[in-house]
Amino acid sequence: MALAHAHDLALPDNLRLLFLPPYSPELNPVEHVWEYLRENHFGNDTFPTLEAVGERLCEGLRALAAQPDLVRSLTCFDWLNTIRLSSN
Repeated sequence: MALAHAHDLALPDNLRLLFLPPYSPELNPVEHVWEYLRENHFGNDTFPTLEAVGERLCEGLRALAAQPDLVRSLTCFDWLNTIRLSSN
């Protein structure tokens, strides 16, 4: 199967796409956030409703939002640090 790209996609001058290799979740920063949430806020708990799952997820995300250094350590990989993250 050939890899498809959106050739007609118009990107602003301050945006650049970086393609990750397929099947490489370890390179996707958000995977580490989900892993942290599963290990630290869900464990082996069961939930009576989907709403209870959503509430626990929100609790975990609020806890992460209060710890920017932790989020940075989970998501800021060396290869990401080389990217210019501002448009200035």
